[in-house]
Amino acid sequence: MQLKTKELSSKQQRIVEFIREFWLENNFPPSVRDIVAGCGLSSTSVVDYNLKILEKKGAIRRHREVSRGIELPSPPDSSNNLNVPVIGQIAAGQPIPVPDNDTWDITSNADTIEVTRDIVRGREGVYALKVKGNSMIEDLINDGDIVLLQSVNFVENGETAAIWLKSEKEATLKKFFLEPSGKIRLQPANSQMGPIYASPDNVEVQGRVIAVIRRMG
Repeated sequence: MQLKTKELSSKQQRIVEFIREFWLENNFPPSVRDIVAGCGLSSTSVVDYNLKILEKKGAIRRHREVSRGIELPSPPDSSNNLNVPVIGQIAAGQPIPVPDNDTWDITSNADTIEVTRDIVRGREGVYALKVKGNSMIEDLINDGDIVLLQSVNFVENGETAAIWLKSEKEATLKKFFLEPSGKIRLQPANSQMGPIYASPDNVEVQGRVIAVIRRMG
């Protein structure tokens, strides 16, 4: 069974993503020191600790007698294009109802969109959603556009994310901010619209926006 991204910590997700990107760019895996530098980690021991966890979870294989002996279960394909599942639509205005969390199962049958690998850059768990609404137009995300997202459960302040509001059973596309008060602010990129405030226990990050594909015409 394929390991789900959400089973890994954000640090481990970052390491796996870096390994894939490095492999695609160089056609060989990174060393532990490459990972330290590429992921902004404090030491080789931190990397080694997380690599052991990733190996135990089946996310990587290691050959310790080789300096660059890190291997992914499915080495990145160097062909130029890949298909990304389009799993539905998301509001870029007020939140819209989503039937249930099965909507976000990127392994389910779905339409696909073909994109170049330089857009995805080796990231795992990438999916697409069609945008409905105009609240992100100042970030050039318009009604009818397609957004590519990486399935993650954590984002940094200011990143644009797909957010699931648990109590309301609604999803929305907004900039994510954790306020000093502890509240989550979901900020539109439209000066005519106000933010949504929510408690952290009502907010679930479903993905980070990595690219926008413009609607033609």
